[in-house]
Amino acid sequence: MFQRLLPTPPAEEFDYYVLALSWSPNWCALEGDAKQADQCHKRHDYGWVLHGLWPQYERGWPSYCKTSERPPSRTMTSSMVGLMGSSGLAWHQWNKHGTCSGLSAENYYALARLAYTRINRPEILRKLPRRLNLPARVVEDAFLEANPSLAQDQITITCKSGYIQEARICLTRDLEPRKCGYDVIRDCSLKNAILTPVR
Repeated sequence: MFQRLLPTPPAEEFDYYVLALSWSPNWCALEGDAKQADQCHKRHDYGWVLHGLWPQYERGWPSYCKTSERPPSRTMTSSMVGLMGSSGLAWHQWNKHGTCSGLSAENYYALARLAYTRINRPEILRKLPRRLNLPARVVEDAFLEANPSLAQDQITITCKSGYIQEARICLTRDLEPRKCGYDVIRDCSLKNAILTPVR
């Protein structure tokens, strides 16, 4: 809430990035199916999708920054659908977070793609036979096993309404893993969090 009381920050004044990955089947179960989102159509098999690459301060984060960069074209946002699930999300992420990166829309999307490809998404989670209830810590451990360069204080797993929501990984501006700030660490402590299988 306090972010809205601050003046709009200029672009590129931030300390690090948070790479947010959303478990698409759970988003669909909570919101997407009710909205009849294309991301949730049975022809897709999305697992971890790119929610965003967020500039972050050591405490707090900038958003909706003033920038002289042109907004992304429809072609640019459409090119992100395979990673993000929808062009609408790609537009929103540029508007809220990309404008604070100091990059052009094209370069921001390219950096987000690169960050996404540098993190191994645990294959074991794509092979769930059915909906499971498990400790959220199991998901974090799967990421740590798949990414030996990651440490516990560089990733956090969030939950929403009893479901695993996101994996958030903290990265330097050069996309190297780094310790998350105090306000990013929101580890879900549920022992029976829901993980819906890829359809």
